Amino acid sequence: MNNMDKQFLKILDEELVFALGCTEPTAYALAAARCKEILGSFPDEIIVRSSGNMIKNVQGVVIPHTNGLRGINNVVILGALIGNSAEGLKVLEAATPKLIEKTKELKSKGLSSYSRKDSDAKLYVEVEMRKDDDVAIVELMHTHTNITKIVRNSTQIIHNPCSESDFNSSLTDRSELSIKRIYEFINKVDYLELKKILEKQLIHNSVIAKEGLTNDWGINVGRSITSCGCSDGLSDKMRASAAAGSDARMSGCDLPVVINSGSGNQGMTISIPIHIYSEETGISEELKYRALAMANLIPIHIKTSIGRLSAFCGAVTAAIGVGSALTYLEGGNYTQIENSIKNSVANLTGVICDGAKSSCALKIASSLDAAFLAKTLALQNKVVESGTGIIKEDIEDTIRNMVNIAADGMNETDEMILDIMSR
Repeated sequence: MNNMDKQFLKILDEELVFALGCTEPTAYALAAARCKEILGSFPDEIIVRSSGNMIKNVQGVVIPHTNGLRGINNVVILGALIGNSAEGLKVLEAATPKLIEKTKELKSKGLSSYSRKDSDAKLYVEVEMRKDDDVAIVELMHTHTNITKIVRNSTQIIHNPCSESDFNSSLTDRSELSIKRIYEFINKVDYLELKKILEKQLIHNSVIAKEGLTNDWGINVGRSITSCGCSDGLSDKMRASAAAGSDARMSGCDLPVVINSGSGNQGMTISIPIHIYSEETGISEELKYRALAMANLIPIHIKTSIGRLSAFCGAVTAAIGVGSALTYLEGGNYTQIENSIKNSVANLTGVICDGAKSSCALKIASSLDAAFLAKTLALQNKVVESGTGIIKEDIEDTIRNMVNIAADGMNETDEMILDIMSR
């Protein structure tokens, strides 16, 4: 195995981790749990400062294991009550009915407050706790578990400075990622190495999809697709299952998922269609894992330049990965895979993220529908003409154009969304 193969496997292993519930509230809970550990006792006051994108992604989503609680103050109080940061993004598994009632009581007494902090880091959380004369501060930046600073009173316990503007500074180097190299990697690497990393994503994410299709969660996007009488078979089954996973997860389901690029919705959007396709068509295990690796790595490649959070909906990048993988599974060559991406970029660029919430399932369903169309066109050698709009002859130039819109062009859009949500 060469160094690039090892690097790509390391990237997959780094990104595909477990999370319970939406990762933004969980990041707050994790920071609060760690801060309480550092303080050494339960605080009299909790002060939270965070980026606008973090505030946006907590406002509307249900905190898992809480029977419907929402919001920053609730989740940081609960995180402090749990006080076990070792669980990482599964920290909220320890929530109990007793802790939930205590959270409500302490919130009503005004224990916690939060404000927006201007920061170049779109994923930024700082939790400060006070008890008598003691003060503890925990700072988290760029990824949902990347604690960059811990202070107790005047003593700095941890100081891992990273650039606020370089959101990849805490991650494995991704500079070698490209569509061509991803294609070469997934075709030559020992697929059993892929299985070691990817199998858990198929297993766990398919469980929450079944939950979303079986029971009443959110606005039932997944169940509605299956029951509308207009299903066209496999494509709608893939869309419905992925959307159903989000229906459940965004509405407080306590089943864990395996994420991609810091997002459970993206992890489900990527993996559930590949799982359904493999079950329905009987493709080999080897082909399944090679396709799933592609479906994961292409969104990672794109999100490496956009960042974890932005005004650009992450379901879009996830769906682009799925469309590429399905093109591959249906016998498409490298050029057709590129064309699938171009067709999706032409169709989906500009879909906004207005926070994590139950209606994310709608965007997952719509993005996958567009990706399936992009794949169908690509397999017929139909592609949006280069030089029209943001589509260029070179696939990396095309992706770069989409990234520039998402990372820079939509900053004002992001501010408008945040302003609307705060009214």
